[in-house]
Amino acid sequence: MVWSDEFNGPDGSAPDATKWAIQVGGNGWGNNEQEYYTARSQNVQVKGGNLVITAIKEDYTRSDGVAQHYTSARMQTRGLFSQQYGRFEARIKIPKGEGIWPAFWMLGNNIDAAGWPACGEIDIMENIGREPNIVHGTLYAPGYPPEGYTAAYTLPSGAFSDDFHIFAVEWEPQQIRLYVDGNLYATDTPSGSPVPSNWPFSTQPFFILVNLAVGGNWPGNPDNTTQFPQQMLVDYVRVYQKH
Repeated sequence: MVWSDEFNGPDGSAPDATKWAIQVGGNGWGNNEQEYYTARSQNVQVKGGNLVITAIKEDYTRSDGVAQHYTSARMQTRGLFSQQYGRFEARIKIPKGEGIWPAFWMLGNNIDAAGWPACGEIDIMENIGREPNIVHGTLYAPGYPPEGYTAAYTLPSGAFSDDFHIFAVEWEPQQIRLYVDGNLYATDTPSGSPVPSNWPFSTQPFFILVNLAVGGNWPGNPDNTTQFPQQMLVDYVRVYQKH
């Protein structure tokens, strides 16, 4: 293990600023998301040995004039930690409800220079509320279909929001593997990709993101069945190198 956050700080404290940068904004984030991401403790804090991201239904307007009807939080290790290859894993208890969209994912360091999807994206875990027992893992790269290379893992029983589960990617120069609770459910390789000569996963380090979105193109928006607040609990995020 070369990097980790166990989220064992004092209750009510902010995430470790030497490890995470909290992103702020409510512009839809390219997905027509309905939340405004804030750095407030109401939306993101350490509590009970977990990172707690809370999505709240509230009218919220910032000085930028953007108004949204929900708030939540999004954080990244960009500029603080990135790594090429290895195992990236997190133990997460996801929230639930129509229009709720938690994610644990990664982006290539050169996103500003190259843009997206040329930078590459590895979605280790995404869930949309209408699929309580399914999580998705997806890779985005130049030439991939609009929906990316995507695969899904279905829980044998119950819902992912019932308990913590371990979501992981094992990333090597010529292969990316996705796991839930140690179960391998997807593998991608340069030779199996649409543009083998332009596989951004073998050219640079990636940084980590954790967020809880509300609404958007894919999950759809909350409806009258969606209960708020909703919380995403992260017990730890750990990164390993292969010897």
